[in-house]
Amino acid sequence: QVQLVESGGGMVQAGGSLRLSCTASGIMFFSINAMGWYRQAPGKQRELVATITSGGVTNYADSVKGRFTISRDYAKNTVALQMNSLKTEDTAVYSCNLVNKIGSEYWGQGTRVTVSS
Repeated sequence: QVQLVESGGGMVQAGGSLRLSCTASGIMFFSINAMGWYRQAPGKQRELVATITSGGVTNYADSVKGRFTISRDYAKNTVALQMNSLKTEDTAVYSCNLVNKIGSEYWGQGTRVTVSS
């Protein structure tokens, strides 16, 4: 049973930084195709924030490019999202996502990020 556990959410003022972390259990690192972060703001659809493949290829939403950095620790089966220069519009519930090599998809429970002005 694959489980994703997120940590690091919270409240921060605009311009500040937060670091989210997600640890995957129940799966070996070589079975993972990609991991990433998505977010859902109140009243909006869930959207991609950033992903990273097993080969280290990253993809970012235009709205976070230059401010957010995604990284993986293959040995620890974790993915992190360093968020700098946060804006009020970054306020959302951030969820960790994992896709394995056969296309199965898993989600974490989500962690709330609130950016105040």
